[in-house]
Amino acid sequence: MTGVESNWATWDFAEIVTPFGTLAIGSTRTVALSAAGSALPVDNHTAIIEFLVPDVDADYRLLRETVEDFVNEPTTMPWGNRSSLFRDPDGNLINLFTPITAQAAAKFAG
Repeated sequence: MTGVESNWATWDFAEIVTPFGTLAIGSTRTVALSAAGSALPVDNHTAIIEFLVPDVDADYRLLRETVEDFVNEPTTMPWGNRSSLFRDPDGNLINLFTPITAQAAAKFAG
């Protein structure tokens, strides 16, 4: 419909990559890898806004003084990203991530 192909990493996680950003779409099972119960369907807590950052651990250390609702501390995910998930003041899920494996980093190279 949009003319942009989706890239499926697993049957319940896909990304739509554009020159301007990437939209990642995952099931509640995918989000549960970060923290069980962090995505709540029908509760407007099902979307995650993601930001690729140079050092998620450094950003976590800076943000933990001001962010009130961390869902998880920096965690290495099975697909090679180190990720930290928190809620903004409106309850939206925000994911900061840093690729730490060669395969994960290759997705964002160039």
